[in-house]
Amino acid sequence: MTKLTHSFSLSLVAAGLLASTAVDAQSIAIINATVHTSTEQGVLQGASIIMDEGKITAINPAKVDADTIIDAKGQIVTPGFIGSMNQLGLVEVGAVAGSRDGGDDKASIDFDPSLAFNAHSSLIPYARKGGITRDVITPQGGDSIFAGLASVVDLSGEFASEKQTHAALVVHLGEQSKGSRAMALKNLVDKLEAQQQKSKKKKDDATPSTEDIVLTKVLAGEMPLLVTASRAADIIELIKLKQQFSVNLVIAGAQDAVVVKEQLAQASVPVIVSAMESLPGSFDSLHASLDNAGKLEKAGVKVLLSIAGDASHNVYQLRFDAGNAVSYGMTQQGALKAITANVADVFGINAGSVAVGKAADLVMWNDDPFDFKSHVTKMFINGEEVSTEARQDKLRKRYTTDSEMPRAYTK
Repeated sequence: MTKLTHSFSLSLVAAGLLASTAVDAQSIAIINATVHTSTEQGVLQGASIIMDEGKITAINPAKVDADTIIDAKGQIVTPGFIGSMNQLGLVEVGAVAGSRDGGDDKASIDFDPSLAFNAHSSLIPYARKGGITRDVITPQGGDSIFAGLASVVDLSGEFASEKQTHAALVVHLGEQSKGSRAMALKNLVDKLEAQQQKSKKKKDDATPSTEDIVLTKVLAGEMPLLVTASRAADIIELIKLKQQFSVNLVIAGAQDAVVVKEQLAQASVPVIVSAMESLPGSFDSLHASLDNAGKLEKAGVKVLLSIAGDASHNVYQLRFDAGNAVSYGMTQQGALKAITANVADVFGINAGSVAVGKAADLVMWNDDPFDFKSHVTKMFINGEEVSTEARQDKLRKRYTTDSEMPRAYTK
């Protein structure tokens, strides 16, 4: 075979693959749904949504035209929920060191734990059962205050799952097990000032390091600076830092944020809080309370909700935490945005709301998603339906179904 013939054959194969892909792409319509859009449109009754090529292409079109039509029969449809501040896909068993990849003693600004992300982690299907379709994974870090880089992943369970790296630079401030919090904050300020000076003196032919690239993006406001801090005094210092460097500041933890909620709102600083922290865990979190999320929302602070404690294994519970926030003063739509649109807005994710052009991450529920008795009936990630069957479901079936296999310890 000549090179020309060989090239022509490869071209035909490639064309065939493209044609096959085009044929396999199916448009999907959901009709007669109660759609919680997580936008200014609020809730749409008896609505229709069209999905095609991974995106939402139409809402309430004059004519519904799709390869597959699903009648929701009035069921609730929400954007897929977005988890954050966890190591989902980076840890399997917390007590087994070999299955933990979210931190390293030598981790610093250029540490990217998403390189170890496991799309086949058994924790991912369990998270999907809670309506989670995307997640912001954050590094634990190591000896440095600079923990590393956050990433956004979809929870399709595919190795080729969409991954948005360099979603934020994560810094741990506040109380220190050794040394002073003052030195930790000074290290952050010194690093930002040094990068400013370095950028001014940089030669055009100089090859920037990963650290240089990250810090330059942070200083330009192109990458969020995600800082964990709880004490009100520390939060005030961080607001000053935002004003000094014009960084895109996000504060996580923030148990004392209610003390300085007006300052946070005025400075447009989003906070990531847990709706379940009811008691102080340290001298830095004396104002931890179940009604904090509601108070922050009413003050005009952009609130994101995350799971406290073992978040990687319990991100499934995010919807229940949101429901708890509602019971303690947060609005229903505010709580929904705190686990969808607000997270997407802060981390630059093209998802988190039911709107044309957004990723077709949609979840259908048999009842109020913040209620314990509700469950997912259908889930779509990038317009593809995915299963919510988790390891727990398989184990239940394994030990309650008659088969030739032994029934282990069940009666």
